[in-house]
Amino acid sequence: MLSKELRAQASEFLKSRKNANNLISIISLLESEGNIQPCILALEMIFTEVLKRREISRDFTAASNEQEINAETKYRIWLQECYEDTFMRLLSIMSKHKPSMQLQALSTMMKLLSLEGKYPIDYRGKEEYYFPVQKLRPIVLELLSSERSTDHLLARFQEFTAYEDVLYYVWKLLPTIILNKKQPNEIFIKNFLSLMDKIPIPKQGLRNKELVLCGREGGPVFVQNFDHLRRWLNRVWSVVIRWEHSTVTHQQLLVVLLERILPQLDKPLLLTDYLMDSLDMGGAVSLLALQGIFILIKNHNLEYPNIYGKLYSMFEPEIFHTKYKARLFYLSDMFLSSTHLSEHLVAAFAKRLARLTLVAPPQDIHIILMFIGNLILRHPGLKRLINHPTGGEVCSDPYIMEERDPLKSQAIESSLWELQALQNHILPSVATAAKFINMPLPSVEWDMSKILENSADDIFEKEMKKKVKEITLTFDKPQSLAFPKGEKVTQYWTLT
Repeated sequence: MLSKELRAQASEFLKSRKNANNLISIISLLESEGNIQPCILALEMIFTEVLKRREISRDFTAASNEQEINAETKYRIWLQECYEDTFMRLLSIMSKHKPSMQLQALSTMMKLLSLEGKYPIDYRGKEEYYFPVQKLRPIVLELLSSERSTDHLLARFQEFTAYEDVLYYVWKLLPTIILNKKQPNEIFIKNFLSLMDKIPIPKQGLRNKELVLCGREGGPVFVQNFDHLRRWLNRVWSVVIRWEHSTVTHQQLLVVLLERILPQLDKPLLLTDYLMDSLDMGGAVSLLALQGIFILIKNHNLEYPNIYGKLYSMFEPEIFHTKYKARLFYLSDMFLSSTHLSEHLVAAFAKRLARLTLVAPPQDIHIILMFIGNLILRHPGLKRLINHPTGGEVCSDPYIMEERDPLKSQAIESSLWELQALQNHILPSVATAAKFINMPLPSVEWDMSKILENSADDIFEKEMKKKVKEITLTFDKPQSLAFPKGEKVTQYWTLT
């Protein structure tokens, strides 16, 4: 009923100025704590029509400095004040109300912003593309709250950044927002990195000129300057990377850097010191930093002499319980893809991986077995590790697990007895996979990418789908919960 009543009041206001008080009463309802969505929609209906009629536009071409303020001008000024008041109240709703009301307020503000771009309030008759950036700035500031997470709002705002003009002006605003922030709190940093992770990264040549929010038919065409966008992105990143980060935000920052920002930086090699410092932090941060260094080595000719030692030290039992373990196996496969590497070095990786299979989860054992098999295919000389005559066994293995330098670990003198032990694994799939060392190796490497994201649930479902032979557990068909006749247990216990 409230929605129908508000819709009726809005329609009456739009039909006659005699019902101007209807607008004031609807705006006042925004202060209530209940369901204000009908109220927001009613105001959206009113100001959509008002903006299209240009009833609040300042027509400077028709006005003169000496013109007296008449009733028409007073009404227009009053409408402008109501419009601005409504906009500020919607901003307040984004921070105080429940999520559904916040999302509706954001959608309404972006629709009004679109209409204001098409029907400017400060209309001066200039033939240039108009975007109400003064309305966009407070919206972005509210999204980058320092008091609460805004992930749900950022997900909705991401839809609007598909428009070329919105994306352009968001990137234009970001440097002006963060340049004066010396050290924001963790909540702001999380929101800011989430925004950078969600909004599109500007790329030259990939544009849709027709996809603009504030464009109008026959009006000026929006022109995007890619050089400006790239400059703003680099300026933003130079500030963000200087903030002090917790482990959580440091990890989030590296993910955004690797997946979105790094290809757009003008001087990516300046990140070398930052990535090297991150490499010493351990855990997921080190793993992400390793990926960054790999990209710099591959694409920008960075020289890092001890990279294999760092990679070798990351293979610890704890890595199986991190979120980004698949990246470690992928990066290791890339680092060790060359057939010109020393066999002593590759043998150290193969042996360390084999030793880790003794404590690894089943889904990771499958990956490691494929990885070891691929290393042997690339370096046929490692076949000696399968049946090394003096490689020792469990109690006399010359391999030094605690040695941090792979070349000093004596892995080349050891054997892969761990794979022989895995052939007795409780899971048949693991035991079968470990038997590859007893058969001729294939001519083509195994494709690890298909199983990098496998989980324990995947293995369980695969085992459940297998058909097994049914085994008889009893000769007499049970008729109740009682034991069958002649059961030995009934001679010693009575069940009641």
